[in-house]
Amino acid sequence: MFESAEIGHRIDRQTYAKAVPKLRESLIEAQWALEESGQFPVIVLIAGVDGAGKGETVNTLNEWMDPRHIRTVAFDKPSFEEAQRPRMWRYWQALPPRGKVGILFGSWYTDPIIARVYGRLKKSALDLEIQRINRFEQLLADDGALVLKFWFHLSKKAQRERLEEIDRDKARTWRVTRSDWQQFEHYDRYYRTCEHVLRLTSSGHAPWLVVEGRDARYRNLTVGTLLHDAIRTRLAQQKKRKPRPPPPSAAPLVAPLDRITMLNRMDLSQSLTDRKYEREMERLHGEMNRLAGSRAFERVAVVAAFEGMDAAGKGGAIRRVARSLDARQYRVVPVASPTDEARAQPYLWRFWHHLPRRGRITIYDRSWYGRVLVERIEGYCSEADWMRAYSEINDFEEELVAGGALLCKFWLQISPEEQLRRFEARKATGFKRFKITNEDWRNRKQWPLYQQAAADMIDRTSTGHAPWTLIEAEDKHWARIKVLKTLVQRLQDVLSRDGR
Repeated sequence: MFESAEIGHRIDRQTYAKAVPKLRESLIEAQWALEESGQFPVIVLIAGVDGAGKGETVNTLNEWMDPRHIRTVAFDKPSFEEAQRPRMWRYWQALPPRGKVGILFGSWYTDPIIARVYGRLKKSALDLEIQRINRFEQLLADDGALVLKFWFHLSKKAQRERLEEIDRDKARTWRVTRSDWQQFEHYDRYYRTCEHVLRLTSSGHAPWLVVEGRDARYRNLTVGTLLHDAIRTRLAQQKKRKPRPPPPSAAPLVAPLDRITMLNRMDLSQSLTDRKYEREMERLHGEMNRLAGSRAFERVAVVAAFEGMDAAGKGGAIRRVARSLDARQYRVVPVASPTDEARAQPYLWRFWHHLPRRGRITIYDRSWYGRVLVERIEGYCSEADWMRAYSEINDFEEELVAGGALLCKFWLQISPEEQLRRFEARKATGFKRFKITNEDWRNRKQWPLYQQAAADMIDRTSTGHAPWTLIEAEDKHWARIKVLKTLVQRLQDVLSRDGR
């Protein structure tokens, strides 16, 4: 894959001086057209061997284009905040919104490649990371992003000469570090690993563009021209694009003839007396507080997602969990309609944005499952969007757990009769009247649709690492105790399993 980047391409000074002004003008115009359209983001990955001019080219792109509308992020060793969260968290923070250009200097490829080169990662584990990366880039492409990945290449001989040249230049010698020379000593292994990764991750929606890095003029013109042409081509495609008919629906997981689901088989008659409720609540509050206050808790993050029918008691259950905790430890994120900022990003962006670091808890009052519930039923997204959301959500949750999070998902279920009783009670109680809206009454008319969507959701997203806990919520006491008991038990299991 690298052979064509070892030919020795060169651009003479005169040709370069003549080409640059025209290219700069074209790039600026393309950038303005992108900004005006606001239809898609441009994500530019800059990667490759040390000494191949990656930083110089990034600086040149910022000079040639309007840097106010470019977000350039250079990834080094993770900061404390980054290291306390799943590996992909910092990359999600760096994604540009629609209409903007994001240049990522270093990327989600760096860590697995380096770990493999230095023997810290087995080939099977590297291939697993490759699969995750491919699914992530597919998610970006499905959301409309233009993803361009530039690999700056040098032959072994050219890299040595380049490093020596920079090392001799007193103004630039700081750019060559001991780690650069150490990596050069592993050039052959690095070459094989990178070629393997690039071959398996170059796709039609996120291709690798290999650029010879020896000649700065050739390198700059090549990257600038490819970037310009890609933006212009996508903009032209967007204008001509006609709405495609939606793909055929997947077969439902639950046979429609028997109408039996996990939800309508739940025993909603379960309840607790006031006395037993108070006794259990006091015990569980104490245990939860003890676990969250332990030193061992500093090595785990907790994410709790609450879903359920309207008036099922999500807010009350969340308040009881919060009472067990120090206010500095947790954050409750109420999920409503996305803001303009969130709409300019992939669907899962706003949920990645609020993930806690280790030693902290984030409680989502409704969650990323809105796409396969309300958005599915109300038609806020296409069928193709919510159908693929199942796999995107499963990947998201796998990343959370792999990154050290304990993920607890609760579905609170009540009967339609109990929902009506609670609606009427809210309407009649002054300090609860704000809880009932016209939308709640409208949603109630679609009860069967919400129940089927929830059943499909639970079937498709209840996994070994992120299982759903179904809460019989007809009795609020029973529901609150079951939520707290589940959180305490799962936290105890995690801490004891890891020897903490």
